[in-house]
Amino acid sequence: MQEKLLKIINNYGLLEQLKYIHSEYFELDEAIINYCDEERIYIPEIKKRYKDHITEEIADIMVMLKQFQVYFRINDREINNIMEYKINRQIDRINHLPK
Repeated sequence: MQEKLLKIINNYGLLEQLKYIHSEYFELDEAIINYCDEERIYIPEIKKRYKDHITEEIADIMVMLKQFQVYFRINDREINNIMEYKINRQIDRINHLPK
């Protein structure tokens, strides 16, 4: 998969892909906003369609992020360590909220 991701980012160029990810973020944002429409969220078949749309948009963004990860030679361990730190920091904040 890494070779394919590198082929994609090298074909379009780093700057173009950095710009393109913004449109992918927008599409995910739009899918989430549509999902959050309170009237639709309680109809199971509609809820599933919007959930599927969110899933597809997350996948699009993850493909873009994986391109950057491969391009910049960032390994999963580095990312996971930072994610763990940020998750723990947020849990610590939650634990210290006034009750």
